[in-house]
Formats: sequence, C-alpha cells, structure tokens
Amino acid sequence: MGLCHGKPVEHPQNLSENSIIPDETNEHTLNSSTGKTPKFPFYSPSPFKNSPANYSIPSTPLRFLKRPFPPPSPAKHIKAFLARRHGSMKPNEATIPEGSECEIIALDKNFGFSKNFICHYELGEEVGKGHFGYTCAAAGKKGSLKGKDVAVKVIPKSKMTTAISIEDVRREVKILRALTGHKNLVQFYDAYEDEDNVYVVMELCKGGELLDSILSRGGKYSEEDAKIIMVQILSVVAYCHFQGVVHRDLKPENFLFTSKDESSPLKAIDFGLSDYVKPDERLNDIVGSAYYVAPEVLHRSYGTEADMWSVGVIAYILLCGSRPFWSRTESGIFRAVLKADPSFDEDPWPSLSSDAVDFVKRLLNKDYRKRLTAVQALSHPWLASHHDVKVPVDMITYKLVRAYICSSPLRKEALGALAKTLAIPELAYLREQFSLLGPNKSGFISLHNFKMVVAKNSTEAMKDARVLDYVNMVSSLQYRKLDFEEFCAAAVSVHQLEGMESWEQHARRAFEFFEKDGNRPIMIEELASELGLGPSVPVHVVLQDWIRHSDGKLSFLGFIRLLHGVSSRALQKA
Repeated sequence: MGLCHGKPVEHPQNLSENSIIPDETNEHTLNSSTGKTPKFPFYSPSPFKNSPANYSIPSTPLRFLKRPFPPPSPAKHIKAFLARRHGSMKPNEATIPEGSECEIIALDKNFGFSKNFICHYELGEEVGKGHFGYTCAAAGKKGSLKGKDVAVKVIPKSKMTTAISIEDVRREVKILRALTGHKNLVQFYDAYEDEDNVYVVMELCKGGELLDSILSRGGKYSEEDAKIIMVQILSVVAYCHFQGVVHRDLKPENFLFTSKDESSPLKAIDFGLSDYVKPDERLNDIVGSAYYVAPEVLHRSYGTEADMWSVGVIAYILLCGSRPFWSRTESGIFRAVLKADPSFDEDPWPSLSSDAVDFVKRLLNKDYRKRLTAVQALSHPWLASHHDVKVPVDMITYKLVRAYICSSPLRKEALGALAKTLAIPELAYLREQFSLLGPNKSGFISLHNFKMVVAKNSTEAMKDARVLDYVNMVSSLQYRKLDFEEFCAAAVSVHQLEGMESWEQHARRAFEFFEKDGNRPIMIEELASELGLGPSVPVHVVLQDWIRHSDGKLSFLGFIRLLHGVSSRALQKA
C-alpha cells in the first residue's frame, strides 16, 4: 500500500517521458504519517535496472528571468499544512494557526479496540507500506478466522504525534467497519491495539496491485480490459460517495486483485486519508498523491468530485500508459494540474473509440461542477453496454431536485425546456435513477421516496457523514409529486451539459422550446422578484441585458443565466 515498488519488467521501447513506467512507484504523497522524507524519496531513481530514467536531479541553477515570476506554487503551503497535521514542523518554519492542535501536550492514544491481537494472529512478512504504517500477511490462530490468511495493517502509535493523526486512524477504522461488504472493497475483519501499535485486520489480496498489472502489460490496457477495471473502480467509488465517504487517495497502488487469476476482482484499499462529506459540504485539507490530486484540492475547497478526477487520471493511464500531468518537480506537477490540458493527440488516442476519449475528458474537467459523478460515469456510453454494470442511486439527484424545488417558476420552465433536448444516454441515466426511487403505479414519485431509498441503503458511515440529515431536509420540503418528465427537468445538471461538446446545440434548442412554450413579456422588476433580488441591488443595471428590448421577453443570454440559477450575490458581482 502507499509507497511501493513495482516489480521489474522488461522495458517497452519508445515510451514517452511521462510514461507510467519510469518512476510511478516512487511517487511522492501529499500526506505522510511523520512529515519526514519518505523512505523512497520523490526524486529517487527508477526501480528498473539500466533504465534511462535513472537520473539524479541537480539543484536548480540561478537564472535571470526576463518575464514576471509565475504565480506561487501551492507546494510550499501544502508541505507546511501537512507538517502541522502530523506534528513535524521545525521551529524555524513559518506556520499558519490551525486551531488549538499545537497546544495539545498529552495525547490520548487509547482507541478502545481489543487488546489481545497476539493471541488471535501470527504476523508474517511485510507486503506493503501505507501513509501511516505498513501491512503484513498474517494467519489466524483462533476464532472464526483460525487457519485463514489475512492482511494486518500495523500503525505505530509513536507516529501519532498530533490529535489529527490520531483521529485519522480512528476514522479509517470506522469507515472500513461501516463500508465493508461491497464486492470491490477490501473486507474488514477487526481492529486491535496494544501499547505500541494499532492492528487493522483485513482480507488478504494476493493478486498484486493494479500498478503491477499495468507495468506487466507494457504500460497500458486494451479498451475492453480497461472497461472491466473501470467498472469495478467506479462501482466502489459510487458506493463510497453515496454513503458520504470521499477516499482522497485513489491511485493504481490502492487497488489490489484478490488472486493471480485473470478474472480476479479488484478491491479498493487504504482508507487512511478518507473523510466524511455531505452533498452540500466542502473539505479544505490538502491530502492525496501528487499525480492524482484534483485542481480543487489544491484550491482547498472540494468534495467527492475530487475522487472522480483521480479516477480520470487512472483511466488515462490505463488507456495510454502515460500520466496526463507530469513534471520533474512536485510544484511542476501541481502547476500542470492547475493549468495544463492533457494530450489526446498522440498515440494511442487517435486509434481509440470516441466514447473512450469523451469518457476520460469528462472526468478530467478542471471545473468540478462539469465532471461526471461515479454513477454517471457508469452510465456513460463507453461503459453502458458492459454486462457487469449495475447503476446505483446517485446522490447528485437529491441535490439537483432540492435546488429545482427552491427555484422560481420561470427557472423551472427553462429547465423543462432544457430537459427536452436530452439525448438517449442522458435519458437512460435519468430513467434508471427515477426507477430506483420507486415510482408508484401512476408513475409519480414524492420527496418521501428519496428519504426511503437512502434509509434503505444507509450504513453507519452515512450517519457519521450526516447525509441522512441532508436527505431529511430535502424530504421535508412541501412539493407535489414528480412524474418522469418533471424529474428530468429537476435532475438535469446544467453545468455537466455545459462540459459537453454538444452544449451549444443543447442550449439553442432549449431556447427554441422555451420561446415556443415558456417565454413571455417580463418586466425587470418581475424578473428581480423571480430571482429573489433585494432592494439594494441595482436591478435595472444588472438585468438590462437579460431582456430583449424589442418584445420584453427573456433574451438568450438571460435564459442561459436563468438555467444556472444565478444568485443575487453573483448578480451583484456581474
């Protein structure tokens, strides 16, 4: 787990400089349990003998710059944040206060787990390293797991030097205990502790890392084989997100095959950086692995969409064998993630299907609002025909329906017009979501259906994430029942459609429908009331380009803005 070396393989020829092969396995992680330099440093040579990537990185030479300095790299504040998180800040380093964590002197490292680990298990050889400890194979000595091989993650208490690092371990065990049971998530058995360590007992996966599999194939998968992998990854990610859990460190090293068999299932591991998040909540601590970190994580405001960016990076690597964002320095990686666009021009991309390219592009959209959710990715045309796809409930529908219910009648008309332009794939996804909500015989659902479906599929993780509170708030809103047509209007995501190449056609056609059925002469004062603008807003200045002077109806620009549900705060900034 975490920082592991891939197995040596024969080096394929003509690999691009940012190929997964040279140094992927020495990748720097944005969170470490001690804040010290990892055993395998970020710039360490390739594990492959005689590799052309066996270079050493000299210090950066002094140089005169003719242009202004670029914006400061986020790397500096990331390192400072992580050092504070794990209690390794040096006395002469500048710090930013993060509450009272630095004032804690005595840390309570008692987790309340069972104390008799040594009586139940016999530890074997080390099989991997993670962010907070290492993992060993072990054999059960008594109880229900007697004679069975298991994996034991050993987390030294000596490395828990801050209250946050202790809480990270406590949360990891809670999340594993709550989510265990999904076929693509490593099975959790129990947790123990003694004076020195915490022991997390899990299923032993003997098939190796997904990274090893990529390397053994010369750096990439065929489309059909990549589909099998992506369906399994998205299935477990969708499950986690529905329960209100964001993994925050998705990468090929954190997916293991259960056996060496070719059809072996894939399992997600290492929830040491995972956290809880509600659909309307944003996280701000910066964790993850450099090559897979999402832009919004570097901006310190993110949710479950950050995991989908990481899935997009994995998909890109699976299909072409190279990283979408690469640099020789960590700050260079971050700058590429924030500013650069991945290349789809070089081989093998021109020879891959248009659906495969579209799938990856829609995951690697820098605007998290335009990114596919895990459920939407499973419903994408590239994967929709796969026989193992089982689409679960998507939490984004709750969020969108709530916003729809709270919208003005004029915006509902506009969204209804937009829904009429949806293509078959989008309608298939919405039809599946509508069916999962259990419409009655007349084909209607109520907001109570949302609450019932969530309650039926909830775990302890969902309660800890307070997702149930959010859904209860949605179901408490008084609103008439929705048929499928209105559900489509409520659950369509304007931002995600905007991320598609066909967005302009959608928008133009939607405006045509709106002109025919919903557009009417409207006064600026009426529009201000529709949008909930207060008396302090200069409405005639702000909204004058929303309405056509020729007939007093909503203009195309006003229609697009209305679709987005522009807030009064955004209007005042316009």
